[in-house]
Amino acid sequence: MLTLKAAGLLDVDTGEIVRPGILRIDGDRIVAVGGTPGEDTGTTPGDDVIDLGDLILMPGLMDMEVNLLMGGRGEKPVYSTVQDDPPLRMLRAVGNARRTLRAGFTTVRNLGLFVKTGGYLLDVALGKAIDKGWVDGPRIVPAGHAITPTGGHLDPTMFAAFAPGILDLTIEEGIANGVDEVRKAVRYQIKHGAQLIKVCVSGGVMSMTGSAGAQHYSDEELRAIVDEAHRRGLKVASHTHGAEAVRHAVEAGIDCIEHGFLIDDDAIDLMVERGTWLVPTTRLADAMDTSHAPPELQAKAAEMFPKARTSVLAAYKAGVKIAVGTDAPAIPHGKNADEIVALVDRGLPPLAVIQAATINAAELIGVDDRGRLAEGLLADIIAVPGDPTEDITVTQNVRFVMKGGKVYVHN
Repeated sequence: MLTLKAAGLLDVDTGEIVRPGILRIDGDRIVAVGGTPGEDTGTTPGDDVIDLGDLILMPGLMDMEVNLLMGGRGEKPVYSTVQDDPPLRMLRAVGNARRTLRAGFTTVRNLGLFVKTGGYLLDVALGKAIDKGWVDGPRIVPAGHAITPTGGHLDPTMFAAFAPGILDLTIEEGIANGVDEVRKAVRYQIKHGAQLIKVCVSGGVMSMTGSAGAQHYSDEELRAIVDEAHRRGLKVASHTHGAEAVRHAVEAGIDCIEHGFLIDDDAIDLMVERGTWLVPTTRLADAMDTSHAPPELQAKAAEMFPKARTSVLAAYKAGVKIAVGTDAPAIPHGKNADEIVALVDRGLPPLAVIQAATINAAELIGVDDRGRLAEGLLADIIAVPGDPTEDITVTQNVRFVMKGGKVYVHN
Protein backbone atom coordinates (compact mmCIF):
# COMPACT_ATOMS: atom_id res chain seq x y z
CA MET A 1 0.00 0.00 0.00
CA LEU A 2 1.24 3.47 -0.92
CA THR A 3 -0.04 6.75 0.50
CA LEU A 4 0.26 10.08 -1.28
CA LYS A 5 0.10 13.15 0.98
CA ALA A 6 -0.28 16.68 -0.35
CA ALA A 7 -1.69 20.03 0.71
CA GLY A 8 -4.91 19.26 -1.13
CA LEU A 9 -6.58 17.40 -3.96
CA LEU A 10 -8.90 18.68 -6.66
CA ASP A 11 -12.44 17.36 -6.94
CA VAL A 12 -12.91 17.90 -10.68
CA ASP A 13 -16.69 17.64 -10.46
CA THR A 14 -17.14 20.50 -7.98
CA GLY A 15 -13.89 22.43 -8.26
CA GLU A 16 -13.34 22.09 -4.53
CA ILE A 17 -9.83 21.65 -3.16
CA VAL A 18 -10.11 18.99 -0.47
CA ARG A 19 -7.55 19.55 2.29
CA PRO A 20 -5.38 17.74 3.09
CA GLY A 21 -4.97 15.70 -0.06
CA ILE A 22 -4.53 12.04 0.83
CA LEU A 23 -4.77 9.09 -1.56
CA ARG A 24 -4.08 5.45 -0.87
CA ILE A 25 -2.80 3.37 -3.79
CA ASP A 26 -2.77 -0.40 -4.09
CA GLY A 27 -1.27 -1.71 -7.30
CA ASP A 28 -2.58 0.39 -10.19
CA ARG A 29 -5.72 1.65 -8.40
CA ILE A 30 -6.81 4.29 -5.92
CA VAL A 31 -8.28 2.37 -3.00
CA ALA A 32 -9.10 5.23 -0.62
CA VAL A 33 -9.44 8.99 -0.70
CA GLY A 34 -8.76 10.98 2.48
CA GLY A 35 -7.52 9.83 5.86
CA THR A 36 -9.24 7.92 8.61
CA PRO A 37 -11.01 10.35 10.97
CA GLY A 38 -8.64 11.48 13.69
CA GLU A 39 -5.52 10.63 11.71
CA ASP A 40 -3.45 13.63 10.65
CA THR A 41 -1.23 11.55 8.39
CA GLY A 42 -3.88 9.54 6.67
CA THR A 43 -1.57 6.53 6.73
CA THR A 44 -1.69 3.11 8.30
CA PRO A 45 1.22 1.10 9.71
CA GLY A 46 3.31 -0.44 6.96
CA ASP A 47 2.34 2.11 4.31
CA ASP A 48 4.95 3.63 2.04
CA VAL A 49 4.40 7.38 2.07
CA ILE A 50 5.21 10.01 -0.55
CA ASP A 51 4.87 13.45 0.99
CA LEU A 52 4.31 16.06 -1.71
CA GLY A 53 4.24 19.00 0.67
CA ASP A 54 2.37 22.04 -0.63
CA LEU A 55 1.41 20.51 -3.97
CA ILE A 56 -2.17 19.91 -5.14
CA LEU A 57 -3.17 16.50 -6.47
CA MET A 58 -5.14 16.19 -9.71
CA PRO A 59 -6.19 13.34 -11.96
CA GLY A 60 -3.86 12.70 -14.89
CA LEU A 61 -4.62 14.96 -17.84
CA MET A 62 -5.74 13.72 -21.25
CA ASP A 63 -4.99 15.00 -24.75
CA MET A 64 -7.56 13.97 -27.33
CA GLU A 65 -5.52 14.85 -30.41
CA VAL A 66 -1.85 14.05 -30.73
CA ASN A 67 0.37 12.40 -33.30
CA LEU A 68 3.29 10.90 -31.40
CA LEU A 69 4.74 9.56 -34.65
CA MET A 70 5.38 13.07 -35.93
CA GLY A 71 7.48 15.93 -34.61
CA GLY A 72 10.17 15.65 -32.01
CA ARG A 73 13.91 15.73 -32.10
CA GLY A 74 15.61 15.63 -35.45
CA GLU A 75 12.51 15.71 -37.63
CA LYS A 76 12.75 17.82 -40.76
CA PRO A 77 9.32 18.94 -41.95
CA VAL A 78 8.51 17.78 -45.50
CA TYR A 79 11.80 15.89 -45.85
CA SER A 80 10.99 13.48 -43.03
CA THR A 81 8.08 12.20 -45.10
CA VAL A 82 10.51 10.69 -47.60
CA GLN A 83 13.64 10.32 -45.46
CA ASP A 84 12.37 8.67 -42.26
CA ASP A 85 11.59 4.96 -42.37
CA PRO A 86 9.13 3.43 -39.88
CA PRO A 87 11.83 2.23 -37.42
CA LEU A 88 13.33 5.72 -37.17
CA ARG A 89 9.88 7.25 -36.80
CA MET A 90 9.09 4.81 -33.98
CA LEU A 91 12.30 5.63 -32.14
CA ARG A 92 11.49 9.33 -32.30
CA ALA A 93 7.96 8.57 -31.07
CA VAL A 94 9.39 6.94 -27.95
CA GLY A 95 10.85 10.30 -26.94
CA ASN A 96 7.62 12.10 -27.80
CA ALA A 97 5.63 9.67 -25.66
CA ARG A 98 7.97 10.10 -22.71
CA ARG A 99 7.79 13.90 -22.88
CA THR A 100 4.00 13.77 -23.06
CA LEU A 101 3.73 11.58 -19.98
CA ARG A 102 6.21 13.66 -18.01
CA ALA A 103 4.08 16.74 -18.78
CA GLY A 104 1.24 15.12 -16.85
CA PHE A 105 -0.77 13.67 -19.73
CA THR A 106 -1.48 10.06 -18.88
CA THR A 107 -3.95 9.27 -21.70
CA VAL A 108 -3.98 10.42 -25.33
CA ARG A 109 -5.78 9.70 -28.57
CA ASN A 110 -3.27 9.26 -31.41
CA LEU A 111 -5.33 10.63 -34.25
CA GLY A 112 -4.25 9.22 -37.53
CA LEU A 113 -1.01 8.31 -39.21
CA PHE A 114 -0.47 9.83 -42.64
CA VAL A 115 2.94 8.49 -43.59
CA LYS A 116 4.25 5.54 -45.58
CA THR A 117 4.41 2.55 -43.24
CA GLY A 118 3.84 -0.45 -45.49
CA GLY A 119 0.49 -0.82 -43.76
CA TYR A 120 1.82 -1.14 -40.21
CA LEU A 121 -0.15 0.72 -37.55
CA LEU A 122 2.75 2.30 -35.69
CA ASP A 123 0.59 3.94 -33.02
CA VAL A 124 -0.93 0.57 -32.14
CA ALA A 125 2.56 -0.89 -31.76
CA LEU A 126 3.71 2.04 -29.64
CA GLY A 127 0.69 1.68 -27.38
CA LYS A 128 1.41 -2.02 -26.89
CA ALA A 129 5.04 -1.31 -25.98
CA ILE A 130 3.92 1.30 -23.42
CA ASP A 131 1.31 -1.03 -21.93
CA LYS A 132 3.94 -3.77 -21.55
CA GLY A 133 6.27 -1.36 -19.75
CA TRP A 134 9.00 -1.47 -22.39
CA VAL A 135 8.96 2.32 -22.84
CA ASP A 136 7.43 5.19 -20.86
CA GLY A 137 4.41 6.96 -22.24
CA PRO A 138 0.72 7.72 -21.83
CA ARG A 139 -2.09 5.27 -22.42
CA ILE A 140 -2.78 5.46 -26.16
CA VAL A 141 -6.13 5.21 -27.91
CA PRO A 142 -4.87 4.65 -31.49
CA ALA A 143 -6.66 5.49 -34.73
CA GLY A 144 -4.22 3.79 -37.09
CA HIS A 145 -4.09 5.56 -40.45
CA ALA A 146 -6.24 8.62 -41.09
CA ILE A 147 -8.81 8.00 -43.82
CA THR A 148 -8.64 10.68 -46.52
CA PRO A 149 -9.32 10.95 -50.27
CA THR A 150 -6.64 11.37 -52.91
CA GLY A 151 -5.38 14.92 -52.59
CA GLY A 152 -7.37 15.49 -49.42
CA HIS A 153 -6.06 16.90 -46.18
CA LEU A 154 -3.56 14.40 -44.69
CA ASP A 155 -2.68 12.95 -48.08
CA PRO A 156 1.06 13.50 -47.48
CA THR A 157 1.82 13.96 -51.16
CA MET A 158 -0.40 17.03 -51.10
CA PHE A 159 1.50 18.91 -48.37
CA ALA A 160 4.68 19.15 -50.44
CA ALA A 161 2.95 19.24 -53.83
CA PHE A 162 4.80 16.09 -54.94
CA ALA A 163 4.72 15.06 -58.59
CA PRO A 164 2.46 12.15 -59.61
CA GLY A 165 3.74 8.76 -58.51
CA ILE A 166 5.82 10.10 -55.61
CA LEU A 167 5.04 8.48 -52.25
CA ASP A 168 1.60 7.22 -53.19
CA LEU A 169 -0.12 5.58 -50.22
CA THR A 170 -2.33 2.53 -50.34
CA ILE A 171 -5.93 2.05 -49.22
CA GLU A 172 -4.55 0.27 -46.13
CA GLU A 173 -2.52 3.39 -45.40
CA GLY A 174 -5.66 5.51 -45.52
CA ILE A 175 -5.93 6.91 -49.07
CA ALA A 176 -9.40 5.77 -50.08
CA ASN A 177 -11.93 6.92 -52.67
CA GLY A 178 -15.51 5.79 -53.03
CA VAL A 179 -17.69 3.76 -50.74
CA ASP A 180 -15.99 0.41 -51.34
CA GLU A 181 -12.50 1.78 -50.68
CA VAL A 182 -13.41 3.72 -47.54
CA ARG A 183 -15.09 0.63 -46.11
CA LYS A 184 -11.97 -1.41 -46.83
CA ALA A 185 -9.72 1.24 -45.29
CA VAL A 186 -11.78 1.36 -42.09
CA ARG A 187 -11.94 -2.41 -41.85
CA TYR A 188 -8.16 -2.64 -42.22
CA GLN A 189 -7.54 -0.19 -39.35
CA ILE A 190 -9.96 -2.07 -37.10
CA LYS A 191 -8.45 -5.46 -38.01
CA HIS A 192 -5.00 -4.32 -36.91
CA GLY A 193 -5.89 -2.64 -33.64
CA ALA A 194 -7.35 0.82 -34.20
CA GLN A 195 -9.65 1.82 -31.33
CA LEU A 196 -11.27 4.71 -33.21
CA ILE A 197 -11.32 5.98 -36.78
CA LYS A 198 -9.95 9.32 -37.96
CA VAL A 199 -11.34 10.79 -41.18
CA CYS A 200 -10.62 14.02 -43.03
CA VAL A 201 -13.88 15.72 -43.93
CA SER A 202 -12.51 19.09 -45.03
CA GLY A 203 -9.31 20.85 -45.94
CA GLY A 204 -6.93 22.42 -43.47
CA VAL A 205 -4.68 25.39 -42.96
CA MET A 206 -1.72 23.58 -44.50
CA SER A 207 -3.69 21.93 -47.32
CA MET A 208 -2.28 22.81 -50.73
CA THR A 209 -5.49 21.77 -52.48
CA GLY A 210 -8.49 24.02 -52.00
CA SER A 211 -9.99 26.04 -49.22
CA ALA A 212 -9.78 24.98 -45.60
CA GLY A 213 -13.53 24.66 -45.23
CA ALA A 214 -14.26 22.70 -48.40
CA GLN A 215 -15.81 19.26 -47.86
CA HIS A 216 -13.56 16.50 -49.21
CA TYR A 217 -15.65 13.34 -48.83
CA SER A 218 -19.18 12.97 -50.17
CA ASP A 219 -22.04 12.40 -47.76
CA GLU A 220 -22.33 8.83 -49.03
CA GLU A 221 -18.67 8.13 -48.26
CA LEU A 222 -18.97 9.68 -44.81
CA ARG A 223 -22.01 7.56 -43.97
CA ALA A 224 -20.13 4.44 -45.07
CA ILE A 225 -17.18 5.27 -42.82
CA VAL A 226 -19.45 5.90 -39.84
CA ASP A 227 -21.44 2.73 -40.55
CA GLU A 228 -18.32 0.55 -40.61
CA ALA A 229 -16.93 2.06 -37.40
CA HIS A 230 -20.15 2.14 -35.41
CA ARG A 231 -21.10 -1.44 -36.27
CA ARG A 232 -17.81 -2.47 -34.70
CA GLY A 233 -18.29 -0.26 -31.66
CA LEU A 234 -15.75 2.43 -32.62
CA LYS A 235 -16.23 6.17 -32.69
CA VAL A 236 -15.24 8.42 -35.58
CA ALA A 237 -13.27 11.64 -35.19
CA SER A 238 -13.11 14.02 -38.14
CA HIS A 239 -10.70 16.74 -39.12
CA THR A 240 -13.23 19.41 -40.11
CA HIS A 241 -13.01 23.19 -40.34
CA GLY A 242 -15.78 24.60 -42.51
CA ALA A 243 -19.24 25.17 -41.05
CA GLU A 244 -21.00 23.44 -43.94
CA ALA A 245 -18.59 20.49 -43.76
CA VAL A 246 -19.20 20.28 -39.99
CA ARG A 247 -22.94 20.08 -40.57
CA HIS A 248 -22.51 17.28 -43.12
CA ALA A 249 -20.15 15.41 -40.79
CA VAL A 250 -22.58 15.67 -37.89
CA GLU A 251 -25.51 14.59 -40.03
CA ALA A 252 -23.49 11.57 -41.19
CA GLY A 253 -23.16 10.51 -37.56
CA ILE A 254 -19.54 11.46 -36.88
CA ASP A 255 -18.90 11.55 -33.14
CA CYS A 256 -16.25 14.23 -32.73
CA ILE A 257 -15.19 17.31 -34.70
CA GLU A 258 -11.49 18.13 -34.55
CA HIS A 259 -10.61 21.83 -34.84
CA GLY A 260 -13.92 23.26 -36.14
CA PHE A 261 -12.33 26.68 -36.55
CA LEU A 262 -14.97 27.98 -38.99
CA ILE A 263 -18.11 26.67 -37.28
CA ASP A 264 -21.10 28.99 -37.22
CA ASP A 265 -24.22 29.17 -35.05
CA ASP A 266 -26.14 26.68 -37.18
CA ALA A 267 -23.33 24.11 -37.00
CA ILE A 268 -23.01 24.67 -33.25
CA ASP A 269 -26.75 24.19 -32.74
CA LEU A 270 -26.65 20.94 -34.70
CA MET A 271 -23.70 19.68 -32.63
CA VAL A 272 -25.61 20.40 -29.44
CA GLU A 273 -28.71 18.66 -30.79
CA ARG A 274 -26.79 15.53 -31.83
CA GLY A 275 -24.40 15.46 -28.87
CA THR A 276 -21.36 15.79 -31.14
CA TRP A 277 -18.05 16.51 -29.42
CA LEU A 278 -15.60 19.28 -30.25
CA VAL A 279 -11.83 19.07 -29.77
CA PRO A 280 -10.91 22.66 -30.63
CA THR A 281 -7.02 22.65 -30.71
CA THR A 282 -7.13 26.43 -30.37
CA ARG A 283 -3.56 27.00 -29.18
CA LEU A 284 -2.13 26.23 -32.62
CA ALA A 285 -3.71 29.47 -33.84
CA ASP A 286 -1.03 31.21 -31.76
CA ALA A 287 1.75 28.64 -31.91
CA MET A 288 1.94 27.52 -35.54
CA ASP A 289 4.68 29.30 -37.47
CA THR A 290 3.46 29.86 -41.03
CA SER A 291 6.06 32.50 -41.92
CA HIS A 292 7.90 30.12 -44.26
CA ALA A 293 4.75 28.64 -45.78
CA PRO A 294 3.64 29.48 -49.34
CA PRO A 295 1.66 32.73 -49.65
CA GLU A 296 -1.64 30.95 -50.22
CA LEU A 297 -1.25 29.02 -46.96
CA GLN A 298 -0.33 32.16 -45.07
CA ALA A 299 -3.50 33.74 -46.42
CA LYS A 300 -5.59 30.82 -45.15
CA ALA A 301 -3.97 31.05 -41.74
CA ALA A 302 -4.68 34.79 -41.59
CA GLU A 303 -8.35 34.06 -42.27
CA MET A 304 -8.78 31.04 -40.01
CA PHE A 305 -6.72 31.68 -36.91
CA PRO A 306 -8.71 34.72 -35.69
CA LYS A 307 -11.91 32.66 -36.04
CA ALA A 308 -10.30 29.78 -34.15
CA ARG A 309 -9.79 32.10 -31.19
CA THR A 310 -13.51 32.91 -30.95
CA SER A 311 -15.41 29.86 -32.20
CA VAL A 312 -14.58 27.69 -29.19
CA LEU A 313 -16.12 30.14 -26.73
CA ALA A 314 -19.30 30.32 -28.80
CA ALA A 315 -19.45 26.52 -28.85
CA TYR A 316 -18.91 26.29 -25.10
CA LYS A 317 -21.59 28.87 -24.31
CA ALA A 318 -24.06 27.01 -26.53
CA GLY A 319 -23.47 23.75 -24.68
CA VAL A 320 -21.25 21.79 -27.08
CA LYS A 321 -19.36 19.01 -25.32
CA ILE A 322 -15.65 19.91 -25.37
CA ALA A 323 -12.53 17.86 -24.75
CA VAL A 324 -8.94 19.10 -24.76
CA GLY A 325 -6.69 18.31 -27.71
CA THR A 326 -3.49 19.93 -28.90
CA ASP A 327 -2.78 18.56 -32.39
CA ALA A 328 0.79 18.03 -31.16
CA PRO A 329 3.30 18.46 -32.72
CA ALA A 330 1.46 21.64 -33.79
CA ILE A 331 2.14 22.32 -30.12
CA PRO A 332 5.47 20.66 -29.25
CA HIS A 333 5.20 17.32 -27.51
CA GLY A 334 5.52 17.94 -23.77
CA LYS A 335 3.92 21.39 -24.03
CA ASN A 336 0.40 19.95 -24.12
CA ALA A 337 -0.79 22.06 -21.19
CA ASP A 338 -0.37 25.16 -23.35
CA GLU A 339 -3.74 24.22 -24.87
CA ILE A 340 -5.34 24.20 -21.42
CA VAL A 341 -4.03 27.70 -20.74
CA ALA A 342 -5.12 28.88 -24.20
CA LEU A 343 -8.70 27.72 -23.63
CA VAL A 344 -8.87 29.78 -20.44
CA ASP A 345 -7.39 32.73 -22.33
CA ARG A 346 -10.24 32.32 -24.87
CA GLY A 347 -12.74 32.84 -22.07
CA LEU A 348 -13.63 29.35 -20.83
CA PRO A 349 -13.77 28.93 -17.02
CA PRO A 350 -10.71 27.14 -15.60
CA LEU A 351 -12.79 24.35 -14.06
CA ALA A 352 -14.57 23.72 -17.37
CA VAL A 353 -11.20 23.40 -19.09
CA ILE A 354 -9.88 21.04 -16.41
CA GLN A 355 -13.00 18.93 -16.87
CA ALA A 356 -12.41 18.98 -20.63
CA ALA A 357 -8.99 17.44 -19.97
CA THR A 358 -10.24 14.86 -17.45
CA ILE A 359 -13.84 13.70 -17.03
CA ASN A 360 -14.99 14.97 -20.44
CA ALA A 361 -12.08 13.28 -22.18
CA ALA A 362 -12.83 10.04 -20.34
CA GLU A 363 -16.44 10.22 -21.52
CA LEU A 364 -15.33 10.87 -25.09
CA ILE A 365 -13.19 7.73 -25.20
CA GLY A 366 -15.85 5.73 -23.40
CA VAL A 367 -14.04 4.84 -20.19
CA ASP A 368 -15.04 5.24 -16.55
CA ASP A 369 -11.79 4.13 -14.91
CA ARG A 370 -9.98 7.49 -14.97
CA GLY A 371 -10.54 11.26 -14.97
CA ARG A 372 -11.22 11.65 -11.23
CA LEU A 373 -9.43 11.01 -7.96
CA ALA A 374 -11.85 8.42 -6.65
CA GLU A 375 -11.82 4.98 -5.08
CA GLY A 376 -11.53 2.18 -7.59
CA LEU A 377 -10.18 4.32 -10.43
CA LEU A 378 -6.77 4.02 -12.05
CA ALA A 379 -3.99 5.67 -10.08
CA ASP A 380 -3.25 8.19 -12.85
CA ILE A 381 -2.34 11.17 -10.68
CA ILE A 382 -0.38 14.39 -11.05
CA ALA A 383 0.55 17.18 -8.65
CA VAL A 384 0.89 20.89 -9.39
CA PRO A 385 2.16 23.86 -7.33
CA GLY A 386 -1.14 25.58 -6.62
CA ASP A 387 -4.88 25.60 -7.19
CA PRO A 388 -5.48 25.21 -10.95
CA THR A 389 -8.98 26.67 -10.66
CA GLU A 390 -7.35 29.91 -9.50
CA ASP A 391 -4.21 29.80 -11.67
CA ILE A 392 -4.52 27.51 -14.67
CA THR A 393 -0.85 27.99 -15.56
CA VAL A 394 0.17 25.60 -12.78
CA THR A 395 -0.77 22.80 -15.21
CA GLN A 396 2.31 23.84 -17.19
CA ASN A 397 4.49 23.05 -14.16
CA VAL A 398 3.66 19.47 -13.21
CA ARG A 399 5.88 18.33 -10.33
CA PHE A 400 4.66 14.74 -9.86
CA VAL A 401 3.35 12.16 -12.31
CA MET A 402 2.00 8.72 -11.48
CA LYS A 403 0.42 6.40 -14.04
CA GLY A 404 -1.12 3.13 -12.96
CA GLY A 405 0.48 3.40 -9.51
CA LYS A 406 4.01 3.87 -10.91
CA VAL A 407 5.86 7.15 -10.31
CA TYR A 408 7.41 8.73 -13.41
CA VAL A 409 8.12 12.27 -12.14
CA HIS A 410 8.84 13.39 -8.57
CA ASN A 411 10.48 16.79 -8.48
